Amino acid sequence: MEQETGPKVPSNQPTFAHSARKIVLLRTIFCIAGGLTVLLIAFSARSSDLSAPTQRVPQFDNAHVKVWKSTIAPNAPLPLHRHDHGRVIIALQGGTMKIAEQTGSSETQVWETGKAYWLAANPPNTMHSDINVGNQPIEVVVVEVKDDK
Repeated sequence: MEQETGPKVPSNQPTFAHSARKIVLLRTIFCIAGGLTVLLIAFSARSSDLSAPTQRVPQFDNAHVKVWKSTIAPNAPLPLHRHDHGRVIIALQGGTMKIAEQTGSSETQVWETGKAYWLAANPPNTMHSDINVGNQPIEVVVVEVKDDK
């Protein structure tokens, strides 16, 4: 007597276990981001120095995420760069950021202190610069999701 084994899943289709792991990973990433938000907002009150230089300070890195804290001084553009992965931006000290594409186009984003924002990966073969167009430094924690694809 033959025993039914259920429908066959093509090898190129994700399994339930794969989908469940991905959900757990995404929840973990967002929990880490939320925890960082709470902790870093507490520190932001001490770090709102108007003379803060533009800088990027690594915080954490593993196979799934890369985390750094950036301070962007007013009118001190970051060099042209790109992001191959999506990322969560957590504004410790908000402000208005102009994102200037290498092609000349730009967009302006307002980041509120204490809020988090999702920024998708940049399109292939593009680069941009970030410019703080306000009069106070912007401080953010960036959580880049390495396995977002």
